[in-house]
Amino acid sequence: MTAFLPFTSAENALENINAISEGAIHDSLRSFLEMNLPKVKAGKQKAAFTLGVADAKLGTAIHETLSYPVSTDDKIREVCRGIRLHFEQFVKDLKSGMMQSAQLGLAHSYSRAKVKFNLNRADNMIIQSISLLDKLDKDINTLAMRCREWYSWHFPELVKLVNDNYVYARCVKYIQSKSTLTEDKMEGLAEIVEDDAVARGIFDAARVSMGMELSEMDMNNILHFADRVVGLASYRKNLMEYLTSRMNDIAPNLSALMGEMVGARLIAHSGSLTSLAKYPASTIQILGAEKALFRALKSRQNTPKYGLIFHSPFIGKAAPANKGRISRYLANKASIASRIDCFSETQTPIFGQKMHEQVEDRLKFYETGEVPKKNAEVMHAVRITPPPYIHLCSFIYSSDYVY
Repeated sequence: MTAFLPFTSAENALENINAISEGAIHDSLRSFLEMNLPKVKAGKQKAAFTLGVADAKLGTAIHETLSYPVSTDDKIREVCRGIRLHFEQFVKDLKSGMMQSAQLGLAHSYSRAKVKFNLNRADNMIIQSISLLDKLDKDINTLAMRCREWYSWHFPELVKLVNDNYVYARCVKYIQSKSTLTEDKMEGLAEIVEDDAVARGIFDAARVSMGMELSEMDMNNILHFADRVVGLASYRKNLMEYLTSRMNDIAPNLSALMGEMVGARLIAHSGSLTSLAKYPASTIQILGAEKALFRALKSRQNTPKYGLIFHSPFIGKAAPANKGRISRYLANKASIASRIDCFSETQTPIFGQKMHEQVEDRLKFYETGEVPKKNAEVMHAVRITPPPYIHLCSFIYSSDYVY
C-alpha cells in the first residue's frame, strides 16, 4: 500500500459518504487523489495507470473532473473486496474489531441523517394520507350503495328522500324498523337530515311503505353494516382534517394556491415534496396525464393541457378556450410555491395566498381584459424580506413574464 487517508472526524466521514451516494467528489477525496497520482491532461497524453473505483457513479465523476482513466468492472470490485477483507494487515495500528465498529457507526449516522430529513419534511405522511383518502372514497361509495340496496327491501322510499350516503346510513341506524318510527323520533330524525320537511316526508313514507318486513336477525345484520359505513365516513372526515393540518404545516404555499387535496395529490404522484420542487412547470402541468401524453405523441395528436391540476377550482372557472392558458399559468405558480415550501427555513402561506390572488386576476384578465399586476409588484407587497431561496426561482419562465 502506497497511501492511506483516514477520515478526520465522524462529520467528515458522513460528508464523504453523502457525496458518494450522490455521485460527487468530496474535497478531501479530490486532494488525496491529486497528491498521490500523477497529473493527467485531457487529450494530450496517455496515462500510465488506471484508477480502479468500486462505485460506477463516483468513477464517472472522477473521470470527468480529473481526467483520470477509471475502471469499474468486476475485477476492480473483487480487488476492493480483498482490500476490505485484509485491510487490518495493511494498516498495522488498526486493531481487530475497530473496522466493524467504525462501519457500524457511520451506517447509523448516514441512516439517521436520511430519516431526519424525511421526518422534518414529513411529506411521506401526506402521501399515505391522500392515498388512504382516495381508497376510502371508493370503499365508502361501494359499501353505501350496498347498504342502500339491502335496506331498500324493507324501506324503498327512503332512497329517493335521502341522497347523501353518510346521512342515509345514519338514518338506517336511527330508524331501524320502519314500524318503530313514531312522533317521538321526529326530532332526532330532523337533526340527522337537517330539514324538518324531509323528516316529515320520511315519517309519512314509512307509514305507507311498500317494503317487506324483515326478521330480527336480518335487521341486526343491516344495522351492523350501516354502523360500519358510518364509522368509515367519520374516520374519513377525521383523516381529511389531519391531511389539511399536515399540508398547512409542510406545504402551506402550495395548499394556499392549489388547495390541500390537489397539492397532496401532486406530492404523492411525484413521490415527495423535494421531487415536486425539482420538476419544471411544464411537467407539473401534465403530471398525472402521462399515458395520455405518450399516446398523443405516438399518434401525433394534440397533447393534454392538464393532469392532476384539472381538479383545481381555477380550471373549472375558466372558459373552455382559456383552460389551457390558465393551466399553464397555474403550473408556473405551483412550481414556485413548491420550491418555496421545500427549500425555505420558515413556513408561511403568504406567498401562496398572493399567488392565489394572481391566478384570480389572470382569470379576470382573460374575461374582461383588466391588466393584472406584475409579479415583482405582488411579491413586493408581501412586505417580507426575500430569503435566499427566492433565487432558486430566478429562471422560471411563463407565457407573459420572466421571474
